[in-house]
Amino acid sequence: MSQVQQITVLGATGSIGLSTLDVIARHPQRYRVFALSGFSRLAELEALCMIYRPRFAVAQNAQAARQLQGGLHAAGLTTQVLFGEQGLCEVAAHPEVDTVMAAIVGAAGLKPTLAAVEAGKKVLLANKEALVMSGALFIQAVRSSGAVLLPIDSEHNAIFQCLPGDYARGLASVGVRRIMLTASGGPFRQTPLEQLAEVTPEQACAHPNWSMGRKISVDSASMMNKGLELIEACWLFDAQPEQVEVVIHPQSVIHSLVDYVDGSVLAQLGNPDMRTPISHALAWPQRIDSGVAPLDLFVVARLDFEAPDEQRFPCLRLARQAAEVSGTAPAMLNAANEVAVAAFLERRIRFPEIASIIDAVLNAEAAVAVECLDTVLAADHRARALAEQWLSRRE
Repeated sequence: MSQVQQITVLGATGSIGLSTLDVIARHPQRYRVFALSGFSRLAELEALCMIYRPRFAVAQNAQAARQLQGGLHAAGLTTQVLFGEQGLCEVAAHPEVDTVMAAIVGAAGLKPTLAAVEAGKKVLLANKEALVMSGALFIQAVRSSGAVLLPIDSEHNAIFQCLPGDYARGLASVGVRRIMLTASGGPFRQTPLEQLAEVTPEQACAHPNWSMGRKISVDSASMMNKGLELIEACWLFDAQPEQVEVVIHPQSVIHSLVDYVDGSVLAQLGNPDMRTPISHALAWPQRIDSGVAPLDLFVVARLDFEAPDEQRFPCLRLARQAAEVSGTAPAMLNAANEVAVAAFLERRIRFPEIASIIDAVLNAEAAVAVECLDTVLAADHRARALAEQWLSRRE
């Protein structure tokens, strides 16, 4: 790798992308922005290009690319604007790129993240859906290409920090009994169950601890986000679903824990700020300043824990079931959830119906073994169609 690391940020206009750029800006001697993407926020993408002057930018389509290219050209920038999935894959796999921040939300991030992996890049994985959907295919691509895969979700990054360096030999061989994923419980942790049918998208997006995009915020409120993280943890750390336990921890100070057979439990703590895992992964195996304030335990004062209520959070149960079935079940789970969350944000369904749609889709068709990427994409497409049919019948 070059002395100054060339970074592609996929999903630069989202919360993870902006936090990544904040960390990069603190270390101009170490990092250089090579490419930025931002599909739905063209004005924000243009503003970021003005600041970071990347070699490439990627817009949603040809029309948006022409508009962005015109604005950048008028400002005297030489940034080349690409568009669409092909453009994303190009900047992810470009031979001059050292590191790719994969922060595109949802299934849209699968192909460009895989392109980065297949090109042998250092991949900072914030797009959990890519791994949830393609599972074994994704991990095999990492092994075959020699890519370095580092988790950005605060929970998985915490687990990575708490595991020994040789954990790839198998959790049992390094004395790990279980992994404990912490969850805040979101905004509805104590909402009476009978009131969940009346909650609004605005309430669902008002996360008590984290600043996130709307889709991820709703996933946190339903705890589907934690369900997807459970599946992701299984693939990242070669764990079985029964080895991963979810623990509600409202303060979001302990980001996850690893329980060892000798009775030791290692935890990673920190203020709830995504710049911590981002800076850890960017500099790994070194450490750099992230801009995050030191943790003041006297201010925190207490740490609480409780078991998740699957009656309140049925999405967590559905995700665990999909993990146990494996095959295309996780891809179908993710696709149905994306359709359901979009419908909730559009006020087409009530909050509890998110789980109803996912349950219906998973029960409509049996999962099959994943043989290639086309199998994954076909399952994703079919699950979306089934979810839309459910919505049509309801409406």
